[in-house]
Amino acid sequence: MNSPAPNPSEKGTFVTEAALKRLKKRHAAEMRFKLYGQVAIGIAVVALITLLVSIFGQASSAFSRNVLTFDTTLDAAQVDPTGARDPDEISRNVSGFNLLLQDNLADQFLPGVDDRARLRELYGLFTRLAVLPIARKTAERPDTIGSQQRFSVALADDIDLFLKGGVTERTSIKLGTVARISGSIETGVQMAFSSPDASDDITKAETRFQEASADDSAPTTLVSAGDTWFRLDTLADGSASLTFIAGEQALPAAGAQASALVLAQAQENRTVSDRQIAWTMLLKEEGRIKSTFNTSLFTHSDSTYPELAGAAAAIVGSLLTMLVTAMLAIPVGIFAAVYLEEFATKNRMTDLIEVNINNLAAVPSIVFGLLGAAVFINFLGMPRSVPLVGGLVLGLLVLPTVIIASRAALKSVPPSIRTAALGVGASPTQAVFHHVLPLAAPGILTGSIIGMARALGETAPLLLIGMVAFVAEVPSGPTDESTVLPVLIYKWSTGAERAWEPQTAAAIIVLLVFLVLMNLIAIILRRRFERRW
Repeated sequence: MNSPAPNPSEKGTFVTEAALKRLKKRHAAEMRFKLYGQVAIGIAVVALITLLVSIFGQASSAFSRNVLTFDTTLDAAQVDPTGARDPDEISRNVSGFNLLLQDNLADQFLPGVDDRARLRELYGLFTRLAVLPIARKTAERPDTIGSQQRFSVALADDIDLFLKGGVTERTSIKLGTVARISGSIETGVQMAFSSPDASDDITKAETRFQEASADDSAPTTLVSAGDTWFRLDTLADGSASLTFIAGEQALPAAGAQASALVLAQAQENRTVSDRQIAWTMLLKEEGRIKSTFNTSLFTHSDSTYPELAGAAAAIVGSLLTMLVTAMLAIPVGIFAAVYLEEFATKNRMTDLIEVNINNLAAVPSIVFGLLGAAVFINFLGMPRSVPLVGGLVLGLLVLPTVIIASRAALKSVPPSIRTAALGVGASPTQAVFHHVLPLAAPGILTGSIIGMARALGETAPLLLIGMVAFVAEVPSGPTDESTVLPVLIYKWSTGAERAWEPQTAAAIIVLLVFLVLMNLIAIILRRRFERRW
């Protein structure tokens, strides 16, 4: 028989030991459940932080880009060969502006050289369409033709990635000053340095990177002395055997500062050649290459070149698509919810409608894409890849969510509001639209905005209606060819060049900003109009 024990909470009463054990077990269970919840929240927070750090880490380089600045005279024979000063013709004359930049670089680094392979290597510092903004700027001001102007063009994606620390691992070594130099640019150069310790350093670096057998994966060491760059062939007893690759066509003077750049990969295994690296470093030392904020990410449309691609068309396309989605889903969803909740007679038909609405909310989004392709495109003959069709498909996708959220908001209004309105002589319609609906508006708006946020992140339905097309111009209306941010992210993520990786992460950040803003608006509206009963 259990002996009574004093109850710690009430004086003068007694409980059994079994009851105390059950109480302790209950408290322990409550503590465990609390701990489980805290652990779950911690895991979610860690996962979210990891995701954001990963995305922002990859996207950091996409928000900046390296540009090449050059001064040139806008020769009318190249930029406007017809002399008509037609803005459309000037803006389309990309080849003429390309020649201006190519001649500028060739005059500096390869004067009088006719080697096509060498010239193509030099011109690879930038892409052909990099001069398109210059052509458009000149088209806006034809009076500048014939005068000297300063322009900036985006470097090629591989060169830009190299300057940001990509392409290959590298080690910089200071060699001190040139103590002795002999040979010639054409046949080879022998160079000794005045700092033995630095020579020991480069020897150790070469030993660390070089393999005993010469193979294609062996690293490369580039040596700069003054304004001249060489490739290191051998290094022994403080004397280096070098091959000229770029810069001044004369031997550097004794006493010139020398340094080495050890590249972990051989030239054959990377996308940037030794000469391109040397030309890039020379331009950077001259101050002609600078890092700037990448405004083209927000002002340019899509491009086949990562350094020129932007999300402007996708941003505008997403806004137009969301506009069509909102015009379909929100009013139709709200009125359907009002009818089902306030006016519809409860019978088998309304029960069947409610069950189907709940089922539609759980249907995979790709099914709505198939529906849109079959009905809107194949049956009705509407154009592909336009915000109008995309908005209609996403509107059907979001409609069940809006109806369910609106009905829940209407149910949360106390019945006394309806009774009071009817008691003072209001009709059922007046009671609903003048009293119930305004009080349910915060919940309805919140559900609608969250549904729109879901639609903004959908990709599969839009792929099926053709919104994956390459769009070079910003759409001006819902019937213009367009794409959206999720589809653009999918397209960029499949790009072969490594430069697409930070571009994709940057587009994800833009999409996340839109989603956060939409959820923030929902929270603000709820707190602004919410009534507590």
